[in-house]
Amino acid sequence: MRDGRPIKIVGNELSPLTGGGTSAKAQASVLDLYDGARLKFPTIGGKEATFEAIDKELATAISGSIVILSSTINSPSSLEVIKQFLAKYPTAKHVQYDAISYSGILAANKICYGKQAIPSYKFDAAKAIVSIGADFLGTWISPIEYARQYAKGKKLSAKNPEMSRHIAFETVASLTGSNADERFLHRPSETGAVVLGLLNAINGASVNVADKKLAAGIEKAAKALKAANGEALVVCGSNDVNVQVVVNAINEALGANGKTIDFGTTNNVSASLDTDFATLLDSKVDTLILVDANPVYTWGDSAKVAKWLKGIATTVSFNAKVDETSALCKYQIPSHHYLESWGDAEIVTGHFSFLQPTINPLFKTRQWQDSLLKWTGSAVDYVGTLKVLWATKLGVTNNWDKVLQEGIWSAVSTSTTTAFSAAGADAAKTALAAMSIGKGVELQLYQKVAIGAGEGTSNPWLMEMPDPVTRATWDNYLIVSPAMARELLGINVSTTDGTKESDKYETEPAKKVVEITIGGKKINLPALIIPGTHPNTVGIALGYGRNSKIGKTANTDEKPIGVNAFQFATLNNGAVSFSVADVKLVKTDEKYPIALTQTHNLYDTGKQGVRTEVMKELTLAELKHNPNEVLEDREKELAPYGGLAKFREDGSIYKAYDKPGIKWGMSIDLNACNGCGACVVACTAENNVSVVGKAEVLRFHDMQWLRIDRYYSGNDLDNPSVVFQPLMCQHCDNAPCENVCPVAATNHSSEGLNQMTYNRCIGTRYCANNCPYKVRRFNWADYMQADSFGDNSSDLNDAVQYMNDDLTRMVLNPDVTVRGRGVIEKCSFCVQRLQEGKLKAKKASRPLETGGEDKKWDLKVACQQSCPTEAIVFGNVNDSKSAVSAHRENNANRLFYSLEMLHVMPNVSYMAKVRNIEEEKAEHKA
Repeated sequence: MRDGRPIKIVGNELSPLTGGGTSAKAQASVLDLYDGARLKFPTIGGKEATFEAIDKELATAISGSIVILSSTINSPSSLEVIKQFLAKYPTAKHVQYDAISYSGILAANKICYGKQAIPSYKFDAAKAIVSIGADFLGTWISPIEYARQYAKGKKLSAKNPEMSRHIAFETVASLTGSNADERFLHRPSETGAVVLGLLNAINGASVNVADKKLAAGIEKAAKALKAANGEALVVCGSNDVNVQVVVNAINEALGANGKTIDFGTTNNVSASLDTDFATLLDSKVDTLILVDANPVYTWGDSAKVAKWLKGIATTVSFNAKVDETSALCKYQIPSHHYLESWGDAEIVTGHFSFLQPTINPLFKTRQWQDSLLKWTGSAVDYVGTLKVLWATKLGVTNNWDKVLQEGIWSAVSTSTTTAFSAAGADAAKTALAAMSIGKGVELQLYQKVAIGAGEGTSNPWLMEMPDPVTRATWDNYLIVSPAMARELLGINVSTTDGTKESDKYETEPAKKVVEITIGGKKINLPALIIPGTHPNTVGIALGYGRNSKIGKTANTDEKPIGVNAFQFATLNNGAVSFSVADVKLVKTDEKYPIALTQTHNLYDTGKQGVRTEVMKELTLAELKHNPNEVLEDREKELAPYGGLAKFREDGSIYKAYDKPGIKWGMSIDLNACNGCGACVVACTAENNVSVVGKAEVLRFHDMQWLRIDRYYSGNDLDNPSVVFQPLMCQHCDNAPCENVCPVAATNHSSEGLNQMTYNRCIGTRYCANNCPYKVRRFNWADYMQADSFGDNSSDLNDAVQYMNDDLTRMVLNPDVTVRGRGVIEKCSFCVQRLQEGKLKAKKASRPLETGGEDKKWDLKVACQQSCPTEAIVFGNVNDSKSAVSAHRENNANRLFYSLEMLHVMPNVSYMAKVRNIEEEKAEHKA
């Protein structure tokens, strides 16, 4: 909070689910508060109205068959409000609808366990994990919670070289598949065959899968799952009820029920059934009340939804913007942003979170709960209802104050085993065995980490955040495999020897456009070649093709960015299917530029047998065979400079001096980092990093201080291994940028920081040219309108102009300078937070605390604080008890510095990536 305005999202470290971790979307949600596209007042028929006028009209208009259509609501107090409304209007009912539903899981669990609920998955209790199209690290159900659990099984130490094993089966490259130890590819139509084959393999039967490589992968997965002796978990992203029933049978055969799967504490993120909404569309409704639902955009047959809406006499929308569905409603009563609201939530059974306003409402908005209570004639408003409900639960007023202060309240729970009914499994297996496997091209619809189902499209921070898998910004596109690229586009990127053809594809933004025909519907999208995609499968991200009223960021020149891919989703076997067969692809003569932030995908820059890697990876078998392999590798690289022992003294013309006092350093565990991008957006929010728009990203003028590089390795470019590396200013002790600045704008502090003096910089960019990590950013234009010249940003796009609205600028952090045109900027290790932490310790007359055994922190930098996996550790390296010192000591045999042989002596260390696969991998070819 600054001056009464929230400017940065910080996770609640008391939460047993997240531990304070966040996601990119959570970090960017504060910007939505200051979104100028929010509806600023209630309207009737598109014209401004007062709440009193609307309440008076609706007092008589709400009648007949009444439906409250909402996304899944897991707030106990909000459900109580709806309960009161339904009691007032006996003809009313509540229907829940989610753009991305988990109907298949819900229905399967009803069949198998008698519970229409999503269980709690415990990835931290699993020694073997198999994911089948479930992007649980990116978008599936509860990725922050799952990422935190998953990382616990992947973290290593020299004393405990053990880790979980993860095998992924998928159709289009995902964040989760990219982090798996091994990945196997299949068609979307083969999902049933994969789960059926896995069940057969576990039970000792044959795997009837034609693809030999896929069949071998299924056998390997079954072997790993059985070897885990009950500490195993299989998750699947399919929305097909038969697939999910068989997945339940697999987990039962493994003994996962009650160990890695807990039905006693269910996950309440989604409770909607697609059939409920499909039935509603065929029903006569007189009054429709919308709460955070947008079916005109997200339902496959949007024309049917629009026609149905137009036939309803009274339509009321509580949505915050004039989205595709709200635009067709007569009454629009915008609700508060969550940072302006009261509320509670029970995401997981027994774990409650609480909302309280951080700022007064910016516009004439009203919480939807207050509207419903008013229409029921209640004398108690929503805050009163919330307090009464929790006074009953907690008993004492002081308890309410305590939970409100802490933001959470949890009931004690233990894992329970739920009885499994095998009655439905045989029918599901028969149905899957009869399913036909596609022969042509198939389409898989998926969600991006930042964009989701479209909620991120109007947020500039999320649109400019590079997608972790594709490294692209601002657009959606057609994902194709290298094999399909050779056949369809005539592009060969299978070579890794720097051929002109391969380089041209990587470096040129213009990509070939493909015409996609599905069931008579035609769209055009540029093709992006992404390894790790099945040769006969293409992928399109959901969430694009939005209307012009939800924000400038979602449109260019009043035209939607991308296309709405929800139109290809269909209702199949009672649930929405996000995969499509019989896709026709035709290459056109057009080209379309895609703004990529990374155009080189290999990390080994070595020549003539000498490796000069920017990162290191190995297998668990290799690590156990030789725990010092990474150290020996470093010793070879540094041999010309005296080796590890004398590198600091002999590898430089500068004399090495002791650096007493505080010395800041960072350590990053590549085993824990999954590339989710939470740190990227957190850094942007904390440090007033500019949004530059697509046109500038195309020219590689992106400004993010922290980037996450994605590299491929291995010999199979069609399905390579993937590793992510967060890269920010390395704050080198022998910083090459400092020597070349003619005006001493960049300098070194006594605490080890590479500093930038903005008002001294004259923009020569010598420092950026001399930086081997390429982490320094130059303000080519006045992206923040910080200069006194009015035309310095006139040629920038709407997204940049949007960020400079008076309203949007309320998100800026006053502790950080807003940079003008013509200066270099970069990561400062959040120096404003460092100063705040030092002052905190000084006021308490004690040494600075940066972690350690007592777990006390006077400060955390933004990237570290936001990371859901605690992959980033920061602190005082001169304090032997600090967390960063302990992290380096406990992982000393995996520790390395990127491009260490250059002797720039960075203060950011990394822990080598380790993969848990059966056989030792040959030396990585790159």
